[in-house]
Amino acid sequence: MKNLKIITFLIFVFILTASCESTKTALFDQYSYQKTTELKVQTSKIIDKAITPYENNKTEVEALILEMEKLTEYEKNKPNNEITFAMWQILSDKEKNLLAGFFKHWQTKETLSPYFVDESKKQILNAFDLLIQYEINKDKESKEQLLELINLTSLN
Repeated sequence: MKNLKIITFLIFVFILTASCESTKTALFDQYSYQKTTELKVQTSKIIDKAITPYENNKTEVEALILEMEKLTEYEKNKPNNEITFAMWQILSDKEKNLLAGFFKHWQTKETLSPYFVDESKKQILNAFDLLIQYEINKDKESKEQLLELINLTSLN
């Protein structure tokens, strides 16, 4: 009887621990916040140049992509950080309709229309804003907004 109580208690502790582990979220990270904010500003400035030839801006685009790759790798290795990492993967994916996809389109077309640039910029900077808000707050609302964007973008 005593062994049964101990086993029941251990099972309860295991279930409780496992359920808590699955809901963990990475804590606020000043470096992630700072780098994401910096990349947002750089991105905005580079996107504005998409009405000019890509070749004139290729070095800046490649430097930004390199910084994104570094931050993506950093985010990948943080514990309990699957959501932020997934968003960076989408931003970096040339086949998606966010940042890397925008750069690929710009390179292919050489220059983009002001309307396309403005609309794309809104979507891309919104993704950065969601990442920043999630990093700052780590709350349910910012998590759900980021997950919604991840799910919508993953369908494309």
